Amino acid sequence: MTTTTEPATAHGRIGLAPASALYIAAVLGTGILVLPGLAADAAGPASILAVAAVLLLSIPLAGTFAALAARYPDAGGVATFVRLALGETAARATGYWFFFGVGFGAPVVASLGGEYLVAALGLDPGLVPVIGISFLVATFLLAAFGLKVSGAVQLVLSALLVVIMVIVVTSAVPAFESVHFTPFLPHGWAGVGIAISLFVWASAGWEAVTHIAGEFRNPRRTIPLATAIAVAVVGVAYLALQVATVGVLGASGGSGAVPLIDLVAFTLPGFGPLVIGIIAGIVVVGVLNAYLPAFANLGASLGRDGHLPRWMAKGAEPGQVPRRALLAFAFLIAAYVGAFFVFDLDLQSFILFHTSSMVAVYAVGMVAALRLLTRWSAGWWMALVSVVLSAGLILLAGRNLLLPLGLAVVAILVTLIRKVRARA
Repeated sequence: MTTTTEPATAHGRIGLAPASALYIAAVLGTGILVLPGLAADAAGPASILAVAAVLLLSIPLAGTFAALAARYPDAGGVATFVRLALGETAARATGYWFFFGVGFGAPVVASLGGEYLVAALGLDPGLVPVIGISFLVATFLLAAFGLKVSGAVQLVLSALLVVIMVIVVTSAVPAFESVHFTPFLPHGWAGVGIAISLFVWASAGWEAVTHIAGEFRNPRRTIPLATAIAVAVVGVAYLALQVATVGVLGASGGSGAVPLIDLVAFTLPGFGPLVIGIIAGIVVVGVLNAYLPAFANLGASLGRDGHLPRWMAKGAEPGQVPRRALLAFAFLIAAYVGAFFVFDLDLQSFILFHTSSMVAVYAVGMVAALRLLTRWSAGWWMALVSVVLSAGLILLAGRNLLLPLGLAVVAILVTLIRKVRARA
């Protein structure tokens, strides 16, 4: 079934190389800094199965989002797809899930950057908030210049990210110990379920780039190719790093605040932690550099469509910089970061808030895809598979779905208030 047609345009400024770099940074990103350790702590050696499961899930998800973004390149991203297929209220809820719910990932990214630099350089742990906030300020300023500048920067940052993976994995191979792979299921299948929930963070990012699809040159060609490149790079990187973490550190892979440094300190003593700490800081900038334009574009589109104050709408068109929406998002993130650092909240809770919102976006986005994409096409089949897999992720999210549920209630209330005002 096909509804409104919004053909892809070719007036964007982002080519295949920077587009691939944005995808890689958005999906791989800071997950390499913390997820292998957290997953090993939750599931032991069986965390490798969790990584494989999430990576398999990411293939149809990535393919479906690529098909939608290539066909409907708009700043609203998934919210636009949902609006075309399911109506305004569902689109509003989807936009709120991403803008307000996924935003919980910003304190995580900032904190990870601070943790790594403090650990690598031997600084006072009290500087973690200062360093984290500095990362956020720097990337917000970079986003204010637009994707023409940040896309070029991202190409360099993603190249450094790939270099990190090669160095870490190759240096770990000689230190493997087979004893670390037994028992394989120390915490049972429940531990694998927790590891899968955590690794949804690793599959997040495919939908983020849909918000900047209108900035790509020839979206119908660039988006599928960039997605395929990113799927291959991310899949190999995460699986190799998880095997290395378990093989070298065993179930203690998640015992430290900076597991990647723990791993490299073991395999590359001396200069290893310093190098990884510095590059990890660059990686954090890369992730924020990929996500902030997506949030800004979404905010502008929500203002344009009347779901947020219309003051934010300026800059929603391709080729423009939505600085007002970026400013509004900066205030939102300041509140999240303040709560995170002031109340000393734990990393895992914020990750689960983030991933539960992502799961909600995935589920509704895939239902929309079934209605928008041509039935029986490759994209339609991938969407069908993704609907089933997303349902499984919703079950795993459990009580963490209270956040997206609350945002959905707000979206419904906005609709009711509008109807009452219209009748009055």
